[in-house]
Amino acid sequence: MAQSARFALSLKVLTVLASEPDAMHTSATIAEELGESAVMVRRTFLLLHKAGWIMQRKGPNGGAQLKTSAKQIGIGDLFVAATGEWLSAEDKAVEPLLKKVRAAAVTAMNETTLAQAAKRMKKG
Repeated sequence: MAQSARFALSLKVLTVLASEPDAMHTSATIAEELGESAVMVRRTFLLLHKAGWIMQRKGPNGGAQLKTSAKQIGIGDLFVAATGEWLSAEDKAVEPLLKKVRAAAVTAMNETTLAQAAKRMKKG
């Protein structure tokens, strides 16, 4: 899956989880709601769990739910978690500049939280 698609799916999954933060959501339910593959949603769960934003429970009453408030998750931090190393070059002279650009971009993206993005997505 391309980096931008992984970010978009991560944002959508977190939005669903944020809509009912106290409920456990299964990958199958989220996949059906989003029109996505349950396998891709489970992979996204792993990514979001690794970032520390969700908790997961196995079994008949299992699923995933937000561990962190939607107001505390910045879109920039989500982008980094979903895409990994981005905007990079193997040129040692250029890399320090790109590092500054990445940091500035993440800071700017973090001005929008998951809660704000979810509210906008719900309207649209």
